[in-house]
Amino acid sequence: MSTYFVYGEKELGHLRRNDPILGSAIDRIGMITRAIEPDFFTSITRSIIGQQISTKAQNSIFERLNDMVGTLIPSAIAHLSIEELQSVGMTFRKAEYIQGIAYKMVSGELDPTSFSTLNDDEVIKELVTLKGIGVWTSEMILIFCLQRPDVVSYGDLAIIRGMKMLYGLETITKKEFDAIRSRFSPYGSIASLYIWAVAGGRLPPLD
Repeated sequence: MSTYFVYGEKELGHLRRNDPILGSAIDRIGMITRAIEPDFFTSITRSIIGQQISTKAQNSIFERLNDMVGTLIPSAIAHLSIEELQSVGMTFRKAEYIQGIAYKMVSGELDPTSFSTLNDDEVIKELVTLKGIGVWTSEMILIFCLQRPDVVSYGDLAIIRGMKMLYGLETITKKEFDAIRSRFSPYGSIASLYIWAVAGGRLPPLD
């Protein structure tokens, strides 16, 4: 059973009031249904597998890994060899990253339940200490696992492309990005869903 990012008229109303250009896009696109993965280990494993490969390849490797272990939990991965992890189609380095995170969770060194007590920056700071996890992956975990409501990634190429398309800009400096992003707060994650949709060509033409 799929779980979806939860938002509604309160968040959309805020975005419409604060940014009429985005508001127009919201009205033209309609509600966006975006699946999330609330289980941290599943989410971060899928993220690592998906680095620098297509979504189709990511899904294929992830499904083979699931089939191998039955239930994707840290202890199941910790008991596999690197070679066994590689056999589903991932690289040696990705296998190392995933197994390293599994070890940390089994030992209790990494406890995702503690993230509920941390703000977004604190979660990112903790996640980037893990091998294979950078700021962008951490931000995607914040949105699509932890359902944090106010994340807009400057490091996401599709976000930048969508902003250029939406606002008619040739380039976006960090200062310009921050100014636009501030209009979305505290619902930047919902804005991100729409900006990704714009970047993906989902904005219908005006009549």
